[in-house]
Amino acid sequence: MRGALLALRAGLVVGLIAVVASLLVDGAPTPAVAQPETVARAEETTAEKAKPAPKKPPYPPGVVTIAAVGDIVMGSTPTLPPDGGRGFFSAVAADLPADVVLGNLEGTLTNASGSKCGPSSTNCFAFRTPPAYARWLKRAGFTVLNLANNHAYDFGAAGLAETVKSLDRYGLQHTGRPGEVAVTKVGKIRVATLGFASYPWANPLTDLRQVRKLVTQAARKADVVIVTAHMGAEGVDHQHVRPGTEQYLGENRGDPVRFARAAIDAGADLVVGHGPHVLRGMEWYKGRLIAYSLGNFGGYRVFALGGPLSVSGILRVTLRGDGAFEAGILVPTRMNGDGIPQLDAAEQAHGIVRSLSRVDFGSRAATVSRSGVIGR
Repeated sequence: MRGALLALRAGLVVGLIAVVASLLVDGAPTPAVAQPETVARAEETTAEKAKPAPKKPPYPPGVVTIAAVGDIVMGSTPTLPPDGGRGFFSAVAADLPADVVLGNLEGTLTNASGSKCGPSSTNCFAFRTPPAYARWLKRAGFTVLNLANNHAYDFGAAGLAETVKSLDRYGLQHTGRPGEVAVTKVGKIRVATLGFASYPWANPLTDLRQVRKLVTQAARKADVVIVTAHMGAEGVDHQHVRPGTEQYLGENRGDPVRFARAAIDAGADLVVGHGPHVLRGMEWYKGRLIAYSLGNFGGYRVFALGGPLSVSGILRVTLRGDGAFEAGILVPTRMNGDGIPQLDAAEQAHGIVRSLSRVDFGSRAATVSRSGVIGR
C-alpha cells in the first residue's frame, strides 16, 4: 500500500491531469442513501458551487502542497510512549512531508502544574507532554501547529506560554491564539494559516463577524489562506454534519457549516476541521474544499478507541498561487491499541468520508475514489 500512496502523492505535484486520470481508473464512489439534511442544504446553486472566492491578480507562479491531520496528543505525563516518544510518528512520517504540514496540538508541551482539573473533577481531562517532545513534531515534518482548541489551556497561561516557547525552540510555527496568524513563504507564494475555536484563548469560532475580519486581513497579506478549526460535537453519534449550532457538555462548539462558508466568503482557500474525534464528510463551496473533521491522528492512551474513533487520515492537497484547488488525496490512517498512528491497510477512511460526504452534502460532496483521490 505504501508504494501506491507514494506514487499518488507524487502525482499531486504533476497536477490536475493526474487527478482526472486516477478518477477514471478508480471509478465512481460507492453511492449512499440520501438523508433529510441533504435536502436542507440544497440552497446553493451549481453556479455558486463552481464560483471561486475572489482573488486579486497577478497570481504568483507555482503550487503549494499541504498535509493536514486532526488531533495529536503524544501522551500525558506520566503516561508517555516508549523510547521517549521518538518513534511516535515513525509509521506515518513518509506521508507527511509537504510545504505546509498542519496538525492540531490537542494539549500542552509543559512541565507546569496547576491543572484545570481539580481533585473532585469528573469527566475532566488535562493533557501535557514534556516540552522537548516538540522535537518529535519537527522530526516528523510538521511545520504549523494549531493551538485553538479546548486543551491548549489545560495548565493555564503558564502551560500555554511554555508550549509556545517549546514550539519556537524547534522552529515550529503556531496559530490559533487571538490575532495569531502563521505565515509561510513557498517560492513566491505566501501562505497564511489561522486557527479558530470557541474559547477565550483562541481566535473566536462563534463570532462570524470577527472570523470574516481576521480571514480578510490574512487574505490581503497572503496568496493562499488555510483555516483550521476545532469545531463540532464529539463522538460516534456526531459523525454527520447537520445544520445549526452544535453543543457538547454544555459548550457551544460552533456552527461548522456557517463558520466554514463565512471563512471562504472572506478569502479562505481550504478549511480543515477537527474536534469531533471522528472523521466527517467533505464538501465544495465556491470551488474551495471543506474537510469538516479529520478525527484523531494520534493520542497515546488518552482517547477512547475502537470503530470510527480509531480511524483517521492525512489530507494532502495541492493549491495554485491563487488558492485554486489542483489536486488532493486522503491517506488512510488508524491508531493502534495504544493510540499511535499507523497507515491503515484496510483504507477505512476512504469509505467513511465518501459515504458521509454524499449523505450530508449531496451534489456539493467531495468525491473520494477507491484509492483516496479527492474530486468534485
